[in-house]
Amino acid sequence: MACAVKMEGLRLEQETMGFKSGYVTLVGRPNVGKSTLLNRLVARKLAAMSRRPQTTRNRITGVCHVPGGQIILLDTPGVHKTDQPLNRKMVQTAVSTFDDADLILLLISAPEGFTELDRFVFEAIQKSKTPVALAINKVDAVGKPPLLDLIAQLSKEFDFRQIVPISALKEDGLESLKRVLLDELPEGPPYFPEDLVTDCPEEFLTGEIIREKIIKLTHLEIPYSVAVVVEAMREGRQEGVTLIDATVYVEKASQKGILIGARGQLIKKVGTQARKELERRLGGKVVLSLFVKVKPGWRGNERSLNELVYPND
Repeated sequence: MACAVKMEGLRLEQETMGFKSGYVTLVGRPNVGKSTLLNRLVARKLAAMSRRPQTTRNRITGVCHVPGGQIILLDTPGVHKTDQPLNRKMVQTAVSTFDDADLILLLISAPEGFTELDRFVFEAIQKSKTPVALAINKVDAVGKPPLLDLIAQLSKEFDFRQIVPISALKEDGLESLKRVLLDELPEGPPYFPEDLVTDCPEEFLTGEIIREKIIKLTHLEIPYSVAVVVEAMREGRQEGVTLIDATVYVEKASQKGILIGARGQLIKKVGTQARKELERRLGGKVVLSLFVKVKPGWRGNERSLNELVYPND
Protein backbone atom coordinates (compact mmCIF):
# COMPACT_ATOMS: atom_id res chain seq x y z
CA MET A 1 0.00 0.00 0.00
CA ALA A 2 2.80 2.40 0.96
CA CYS A 3 4.56 1.56 -2.31
CA ALA A 4 1.40 2.34 -4.31
CA VAL A 5 1.02 5.73 -2.60
CA LYS A 6 4.68 6.51 -3.26
CA MET A 7 4.32 5.56 -6.95
CA GLU A 8 1.20 7.74 -7.30
CA GLY A 9 3.05 10.68 -5.76
CA LEU A 10 5.96 10.15 -8.14
CA ARG A 11 3.57 10.01 -11.11
CA LEU A 12 1.93 13.31 -10.11
CA GLU A 13 5.33 14.92 -9.61
CA GLN A 14 6.43 13.83 -13.09
CA GLU A 15 3.19 15.07 -14.65
CA THR A 16 3.56 18.54 -13.11
CA MET A 17 7.30 18.86 -13.71
CA GLY A 18 7.81 22.09 -15.60
CA PHE A 19 4.17 23.08 -15.08
CA LYS A 20 3.76 26.64 -13.83
CA SER A 21 0.91 28.02 -11.78
CA GLY A 22 0.22 30.97 -9.54
CA TYR A 23 -1.84 34.02 -8.71
CA VAL A 24 -1.81 37.32 -10.60
CA THR A 25 -3.63 40.34 -9.14
CA LEU A 26 -5.07 42.78 -11.68
CA VAL A 27 -4.71 46.27 -10.24
CA GLY A 28 -5.39 49.76 -11.50
CA ARG A 29 -7.40 52.89 -11.06
CA PRO A 30 -11.16 52.73 -11.73
CA ASN A 31 -12.37 52.12 -15.28
CA VAL A 32 -9.00 51.15 -16.73
CA GLY A 33 -10.24 47.83 -18.18
CA LYS A 34 -9.41 45.19 -15.54
CA SER A 35 -12.75 43.39 -15.77
CA THR A 36 -12.68 43.36 -19.57
CA LEU A 37 -9.19 41.87 -19.44
CA LEU A 38 -10.24 39.19 -16.96
CA ASN A 39 -13.21 38.17 -19.11
CA ARG A 40 -11.10 38.04 -22.27
CA LEU A 41 -8.28 36.02 -20.69
CA VAL A 42 -10.58 33.33 -19.32
CA ALA A 43 -12.79 33.45 -22.45
CA ARG A 44 -15.90 33.76 -20.31
CA LYS A 45 -17.78 36.63 -18.76
CA LEU A 46 -17.23 36.66 -15.02
CA ALA A 47 -17.04 40.34 -14.06
CA ALA A 48 -19.64 43.02 -14.71
CA MET A 49 -18.48 45.47 -17.36
CA SER A 50 -19.47 49.11 -17.71
CA ARG A 51 -18.01 52.41 -18.80
CA ARG A 52 -18.85 53.74 -15.35
CA PRO A 53 -15.96 53.77 -12.86
CA GLN A 54 -16.05 51.61 -9.73
CA THR A 55 -18.24 48.91 -11.27
CA THR A 56 -16.24 46.09 -9.63
CA ARG A 57 -16.81 45.87 -5.87
CA ASN A 58 -15.48 42.42 -5.01
CA ARG A 59 -12.45 40.31 -5.76
CA ILE A 60 -13.30 37.99 -8.66
CA THR A 61 -11.21 34.91 -9.44
CA GLY A 62 -10.71 33.76 -13.02
CA VAL A 63 -8.59 30.80 -14.12
CA CYS A 64 -6.72 31.09 -17.41
CA HIS A 65 -5.66 27.65 -18.66
CA VAL A 66 -2.64 27.73 -20.98
CA PRO A 67 -0.35 24.98 -22.31
CA GLY A 68 2.05 24.09 -19.51
CA GLY A 69 0.47 26.30 -16.91
CA GLN A 70 -2.41 27.87 -15.07
CA ILE A 71 -2.72 31.62 -14.48
CA ILE A 72 -5.13 32.42 -11.65
CA LEU A 73 -6.30 36.00 -12.07
CA LEU A 74 -7.73 38.16 -9.30
CA ASP A 75 -9.81 41.04 -10.62
CA THR A 76 -10.02 43.79 -7.99
CA PRO A 77 -11.91 47.06 -7.48
CA GLY A 78 -10.21 50.20 -8.73
CA VAL A 79 -7.76 51.71 -6.25
CA HIS A 80 -8.54 55.37 -5.56
CA LYS A 81 -8.58 58.01 -2.84
CA THR A 82 -11.87 58.00 -0.95
CA ASP A 83 -13.55 58.74 2.37
CA GLN A 84 -16.79 56.85 1.66
CA PRO A 85 -17.25 53.57 3.60
CA LEU A 86 -18.22 51.47 0.54
CA ASN A 87 -15.33 52.81 -1.53
CA ARG A 88 -12.89 52.32 1.36
CA LYS A 89 -14.03 48.71 1.55
CA MET A 90 -13.49 48.34 -2.20
CA VAL A 91 -9.93 49.68 -1.97
CA GLN A 92 -9.20 47.43 1.03
CA THR A 93 -10.43 44.47 -1.03
CA ALA A 94 -7.91 45.29 -3.75
CA VAL A 95 -4.97 45.98 -1.44
CA SER A 96 -5.58 42.77 0.55
CA THR A 97 -4.62 40.70 -2.51
CA PHE A 98 -1.16 42.23 -3.01
CA ASP A 99 0.81 40.05 -0.61
CA ASP A 100 -1.06 36.86 -1.53
CA ALA A 101 -0.23 37.06 -5.23
CA ASP A 102 2.85 35.80 -7.07
CA LEU A 103 2.69 38.79 -9.41
CA ILE A 104 0.85 42.11 -9.55
CA LEU A 105 -0.23 43.27 -12.99
CA LEU A 106 -0.76 47.03 -13.02
CA LEU A 107 -3.03 48.31 -15.78
CA ILE A 108 -2.92 51.83 -17.17
CA SER A 109 -4.66 53.44 -20.15
CA ALA A 110 -2.55 54.26 -23.21
CA PRO A 111 -4.55 57.36 -24.26
CA GLU A 112 -4.19 58.92 -20.80
CA GLY A 113 -0.65 57.79 -20.06
CA PHE A 114 0.69 57.38 -16.53
CA THR A 115 -1.56 59.72 -14.54
CA GLU A 116 -1.40 60.94 -10.95
CA LEU A 117 -4.08 58.35 -10.10
CA ASP A 118 -1.86 55.64 -11.62
CA ARG A 119 1.01 56.91 -9.49
CA PHE A 120 -1.23 56.70 -6.42
CA VAL A 121 -2.01 53.06 -7.26
CA PHE A 122 1.66 52.28 -7.84
CA GLU A 123 2.62 53.78 -4.49
CA ALA A 124 0.04 51.53 -2.81
CA ILE A 125 1.54 48.53 -4.60
CA GLN A 126 5.06 49.49 -3.49
CA LYS A 127 4.12 48.73 0.12
CA SER A 128 4.06 45.07 -0.93
CA LYS A 129 7.12 43.00 -1.85
CA THR A 130 5.30 41.26 -4.70
CA PRO A 131 6.90 41.85 -8.13
CA VAL A 132 5.02 44.11 -10.55
CA ALA A 133 4.46 43.91 -14.30
CA LEU A 134 2.73 46.60 -16.36
CA ALA A 135 0.06 46.25 -19.04
CA ILE A 136 -0.67 49.33 -21.12
CA ASN A 137 -4.29 48.89 -22.17
CA LYS A 138 -6.35 50.51 -24.95
CA VAL A 139 -3.38 50.75 -27.33
CA ASP A 140 -5.83 50.61 -30.24
CA ALA A 141 -6.74 54.21 -29.36
CA VAL A 142 -3.23 55.67 -29.80
CA GLY A 143 -0.59 55.79 -32.51
CA LYS A 144 2.64 53.82 -32.40
CA PRO A 145 5.07 56.78 -31.81
CA PRO A 146 3.33 58.05 -28.62
CA LEU A 147 3.00 54.47 -27.37
CA LEU A 148 6.73 53.85 -27.84
CA ASP A 149 7.50 57.14 -26.08
CA LEU A 150 5.30 56.10 -23.16
CA ILE A 151 7.00 52.71 -22.88
CA ALA A 152 10.43 54.33 -22.98
CA GLN A 153 9.43 56.85 -20.29
CA LEU A 154 8.01 54.18 -17.96
CA SER A 155 10.97 51.84 -18.51
CA LYS A 156 13.32 54.61 -17.45
CA GLU A 157 11.32 55.71 -14.40
CA PHE A 158 10.12 52.36 -12.98
CA ASP A 159 11.50 48.89 -12.51
CA PHE A 160 8.65 46.80 -13.92
CA ARG A 161 9.35 43.12 -14.53
CA GLN A 162 7.76 43.43 -17.96
CA ILE A 163 5.81 46.06 -19.94
CA VAL A 164 3.18 44.68 -22.32
CA PRO A 165 1.02 46.79 -24.66
CA ILE A 166 -2.49 45.34 -25.09
CA SER A 167 -6.06 46.08 -26.08
CA ALA A 168 -8.31 43.96 -23.87
CA LEU A 169 -11.41 45.02 -25.81
CA LYS A 170 -9.91 44.13 -29.21
CA GLU A 171 -8.06 41.10 -27.77
CA ASP A 172 -4.79 42.43 -29.15
CA GLY A 173 -1.57 41.39 -27.43
CA LEU A 174 -3.27 38.97 -25.06
CA GLU A 175 -1.28 35.92 -26.17
CA SER A 176 1.94 37.83 -25.49
CA LEU A 177 0.55 38.86 -22.11
CA LYS A 178 -0.24 35.24 -21.22
CA ARG A 179 3.34 34.21 -22.02
CA VAL A 180 4.74 37.05 -19.91
CA LEU A 181 2.53 36.19 -16.95
CA LEU A 182 3.35 32.50 -17.18
CA ASP A 183 7.08 33.24 -17.31
CA GLU A 184 6.81 35.14 -14.02
CA LEU A 185 4.97 32.35 -12.16
CA PRO A 186 6.66 29.58 -10.15
CA GLU A 187 6.60 25.91 -11.00
CA GLY A 188 3.81 24.07 -9.26
CA PRO A 189 0.75 21.87 -9.69
CA PRO A 190 -2.56 23.14 -11.11
CA TYR A 191 -4.84 24.61 -8.46
CA PHE A 192 -8.05 24.09 -10.44
CA PRO A 193 -9.36 21.38 -12.79
CA GLU A 194 -9.19 22.17 -16.50
CA ASP A 195 -12.95 22.66 -16.87
CA LEU A 196 -13.18 25.30 -14.10
CA VAL A 197 -12.67 29.00 -14.82
CA THR A 198 -13.75 30.48 -11.47
CA ASP A 199 -14.44 29.56 -7.87
CA CYS A 200 -17.00 32.34 -7.43
CA PRO A 201 -20.42 31.04 -6.33
CA GLU A 202 -23.10 30.97 -9.03
CA GLU A 203 -25.30 33.20 -6.87
CA PHE A 204 -22.61 35.89 -6.85
CA LEU A 205 -22.12 35.75 -10.63
CA THR A 206 -25.89 35.91 -11.13
CA GLY A 207 -26.09 38.98 -8.93
CA GLU A 208 -23.33 40.63 -10.95
CA ILE A 209 -25.26 40.05 -14.19
CA ILE A 210 -28.36 41.67 -12.72
CA ARG A 211 -26.37 44.60 -11.32
CA GLU A 212 -24.64 45.14 -14.67
CA LYS A 213 -28.02 45.49 -16.41
CA ILE A 214 -29.14 48.04 -13.82
CA ILE A 215 -25.92 50.02 -14.30
CA LYS A 216 -26.44 50.11 -18.07
CA LEU A 217 -30.12 51.08 -17.91
CA THR A 218 -29.98 53.76 -15.21
CA HIS A 219 -28.06 56.97 -14.58
CA LEU A 220 -27.10 59.59 -11.98
CA GLU A 221 -26.75 58.04 -8.51
CA ILE A 222 -28.76 54.87 -9.12
CA PRO A 223 -25.89 52.59 -10.32
CA TYR A 224 -23.79 53.42 -7.25
CA SER A 225 -26.69 53.04 -4.79
CA VAL A 226 -27.67 49.53 -5.88
CA ALA A 227 -26.80 46.20 -4.25
CA VAL A 228 -28.12 42.88 -5.53
CA VAL A 229 -28.59 39.84 -3.32
CA VAL A 230 -29.62 36.52 -4.91
CA GLU A 231 -31.90 34.97 -2.31
CA ALA A 232 -32.47 31.61 -4.02
CA MET A 233 -31.50 29.58 -7.09
CA ARG A 234 -33.32 26.29 -7.49
CA GLU A 235 -34.55 23.85 -10.09
CA GLY A 236 -38.14 24.28 -11.17
CA ARG A 237 -40.68 21.52 -11.46
CA GLN A 238 -39.98 21.32 -15.18
CA GLU A 239 -36.63 19.84 -16.17
CA GLY A 240 -34.08 22.40 -17.34
CA VAL A 241 -35.81 25.35 -15.66
CA THR A 242 -33.98 27.43 -13.03
CA LEU A 243 -35.94 29.63 -10.64
CA ILE A 244 -34.07 32.67 -9.33
CA ASP A 245 -35.22 35.12 -6.67
CA ALA A 246 -33.16 38.29 -6.24
CA THR A 247 -33.57 41.44 -4.19
CA VAL A 248 -32.29 44.79 -5.41
CA TYR A 249 -31.52 47.21 -2.58
CA VAL A 250 -31.45 51.00 -2.99
CA GLU A 251 -30.93 53.76 -0.42
CA LYS A 252 -33.98 55.96 -1.00
CA ALA A 253 -37.66 55.57 -1.80
CA SER A 254 -37.18 57.93 -4.76
CA GLN A 255 -34.51 55.59 -6.16
CA LYS A 256 -36.90 52.67 -5.82
CA GLY A 257 -39.48 54.55 -7.87
CA ILE A 258 -36.95 55.37 -10.58
CA LEU A 259 -35.66 51.80 -10.75
CA ILE A 260 -39.13 50.28 -10.97
CA GLY A 261 -40.16 52.86 -13.56
CA ALA A 262 -43.58 53.84 -14.86
CA ARG A 263 -45.90 50.80 -14.68
CA GLY A 264 -42.86 48.70 -13.75
CA GLN A 265 -41.32 49.01 -17.21
CA LEU A 266 -37.71 49.67 -16.18
CA ILE A 267 -37.33 46.82 -13.71
CA LYS A 268 -39.07 44.58 -16.24
CA LYS A 269 -36.46 45.57 -18.85
CA VAL A 270 -33.67 44.85 -16.35
CA GLY A 271 -35.19 41.43 -15.67
CA THR A 272 -35.58 40.60 -19.35
CA GLN A 273 -31.99 41.47 -20.23
CA ALA A 274 -30.61 39.64 -17.19
CA ARG A 275 -32.78 36.58 -17.84
CA LYS A 276 -31.61 36.27 -21.45
CA GLU A 277 -27.95 36.38 -20.41
CA LEU A 278 -28.55 33.92 -17.58
CA GLU A 279 -30.27 31.50 -19.95
CA ARG A 280 -27.25 31.60 -22.26
CA ARG A 281 -24.97 31.08 -19.28
CA LEU A 282 -26.94 28.26 -17.65
CA GLY A 283 -28.05 26.61 -20.87
CA GLY A 284 -31.74 26.43 -20.03
CA LYS A 285 -34.88 28.38 -19.26
CA VAL A 286 -34.72 30.85 -16.36
CA VAL A 287 -37.59 32.33 -14.39
CA LEU A 288 -36.22 35.45 -12.71
CA SER A 289 -38.12 37.28 -9.97
CA LEU A 290 -36.78 40.69 -8.94
CA PHE A 291 -37.82 42.58 -5.82
CA VAL A 292 -36.79 46.16 -5.05
CA LYS A 293 -36.35 47.22 -1.42
CA VAL A 294 -35.13 50.36 0.34
CA LYS A 295 -32.32 50.07 2.89
CA PRO A 296 -31.58 53.67 3.90
CA GLY A 297 -27.91 54.68 3.76
CA TRP A 298 -26.61 51.14 3.30
CA ARG A 299 -23.40 52.32 1.61
CA GLY A 300 -22.36 54.15 4.77
CA ASN A 301 -23.21 51.37 7.22
CA GLU A 302 -20.60 48.71 8.02
CA ARG A 303 -23.17 46.09 8.96
CA SER A 304 -25.20 46.67 5.79
CA LEU A 305 -22.03 46.52 3.66
CA ASN A 306 -21.18 43.13 5.13
CA GLU A 307 -24.72 41.85 4.62
CA LEU A 308 -25.22 43.07 1.06
CA VAL A 309 -21.79 43.25 -0.60
CA TYR A 310 -19.15 41.55 1.56
CA PRO A 311 -20.88 38.63 3.32
CA ASN A 312 -17.67 36.61 3.60
CA ASP A 313 -15.60 39.29 5.34
